[in-house]
Amino acid sequence: MIDRDGRAVHFGQWLPDHEASNYFDVLRDTLRWEQNLISMYGKTVPIPRLNAWYGDAGSRYQYSGASFTPFPWTPELFALKQQLERFSHCRFNSVLANLYRDGNDSVAWHSDDEPELGPEPAIASVSLGQTRRFTLKHKRDKQQVALDLAHGDLLLMTGALQKNWVHQLAKTRSAHRPRINLTFRWVYPKS
Repeated sequence: MIDRDGRAVHFGQWLPDHEASNYFDVLRDTLRWEQNLISMYGKTVPIPRLNAWYGDAGSRYQYSGASFTPFPWTPELFALKQQLERFSHCRFNSVLANLYRDGNDSVAWHSDDEPELGPEPAIASVSLGQTRRFTLKHKRDKQQVALDLAHGDLLLMTGALQKNWVHQLAKTRSAHRPRINLTFRWVYPKS
C-alpha cells in the first residue's frame, strides 16, 4: 500500500469474520470507555470518539494534552497482542482502543509521533465493526492514499511512516453502526 518514506501494509480479513465479531461484542461491552478532553487550537474539547488505554504497567501515553495511564490487559486484548506479535514480528506493550459510535465520531489529521513511541514506531491497527475510510497524506508532497478498513482488517504501519505521513478517519454520513479500532504499539517508559 505505502512503501515510500515509511511502510503501511493492509491485510484484509486478518481476523476471520466470526472471530472479529466475537472480539467486537466483548470489547464493546467490557472495555472501560471514556471520552477524554484534549487541547486543539488553544481550546479544551472532548475527543470526538470514546477511548480506552490498556497495557503493561508503566506504558503511560500522552497526546494533545491528554494523559493515559493503562488499565491492565484484558484476556481478549492480551490474546490479540500475542497474535499480532507472532504475525508481525514486532513487540507491543499497550493498545489504544477507540470506539467510533457512528459516522459523527472521527479523528483529525495527525501522526503517532510522540517521543515515547520512539523514532520509527510499529503500530498495528485492527478494525472491528463498521467499515470506515482511512486516509494517509504525505507531509511534503501531499500525496493521499485512502483505504476502506473493514471488519477484521489489519493495517501495519512501520518505519518512518509516522515521521513522513499524517492520517485521519473523517466524519461521514454513510456510517451508521459502531466501529472499534485497536492500535497496538510500544511505549517507552519516561525516565
